[in-house]
Amino acid sequence: MFLRTIVLRAIACAALFVAVHGCAVAQQPLVLTGTIPLPNVQGRIDHFGLDPKGRLFVSALGNNTEEVIDISAGRVAHSIGGIPKPQGVAYSPEVSKLFVGSDEGKLYIYDGISLDLITAIDFGDDVDNLRYDGASKRLYVGYGDAESGAIGIVDAATNKRLDEEFKVEAHPESFQLETAGQNIYVNVPDLKQIAVINRSTHAIARWPLTLESNFPMALDEAEHRLFVVTRAPARLAVLDTKSGRIVAALPCVQNSDDVYYDAARKRIYVPGGEGYISVFQQEDADHYGLLGKIPSAVGARTAGYFGKGGKGFDLFYLAVPARADHGAEVLIYTVQD
Repeated sequence: MFLRTIVLRAIACAALFVAVHGCAVAQQPLVLTGTIPLPNVQGRIDHFGLDPKGRLFVSALGNNTEEVIDISAGRVAHSIGGIPKPQGVAYSPEVSKLFVGSDEGKLYIYDGISLDLITAIDFGDDVDNLRYDGASKRLYVGYGDAESGAIGIVDAATNKRLDEEFKVEAHPESFQLETAGQNIYVNVPDLKQIAVINRSTHAIARWPLTLESNFPMALDEAEHRLFVVTRAPARLAVLDTKSGRIVAALPCVQNSDDVYYDAARKRIYVPGGEGYISVFQQEDADHYGLLGKIPSAVGARTAGYFGKGGKGFDLFYLAVPARADHGAEVLIYTVQD
């Protein structure tokens, strides 16, 4: 029923766009087709995670809860309380567990079915972005401050923190794992650099940046391109992962905290608190163009995009914090070819 509603809304949006602009809605890369209310959620909203079986996880940082959304029903099915300032979130379908990082320094591990707490691992400070590697059943954990900043590792099957970790000498923000290679690319904004970690040799290379406040990151591993969004100034920077060289830097929306690469369409989606989503088209590995500026909402700077959804749809989820005249919600955009 929920997906049918999305279809009807998409058709209505298409008709309205054609009537107003006199052109096909397919020219818009994202079309707003639905919303999911987040009842009783206040404050800042951070990162998203996905259970491939149909649950969306949203870290309500300012609310101290992890919101669990049933995508098919289009509603919040459960709210996990007792997490101080939740940030990064990841789900392991292989072992059916949910992992949530806390700004207060702990990693919380939940049973993927009952959502009961299994255990918590204390990393000391600011457990932020999480990345899960299904092949090795390892969870990579960005944590720490200026002195303790590192990428730690947890065995998802045993819930044990491994001795192996990678020091980056400052707090790590977004990072990405290679699947065909051994590298981990880490944004380290306090040092104005990207740390490149080799998981096999433990060698760390450092790429300096002239652009500042590099927080979100995405990876096009096939074309050897790394996408980094900065805030000072607001830019989408594209780097060659073979050399660390910046091959493009394009103006984008301000105050972004997420970026996603759409490998099927060769697009990059950048949501930002300024109130719109910047969408870029990758013409080839070195050339990029602005495809559209999609209206969203002021303060909406985190999102979730996980590729093809059910019944042939691509859905892009955007978190909108509560405002004076409107409750918190997740906006749903259908991706257009």
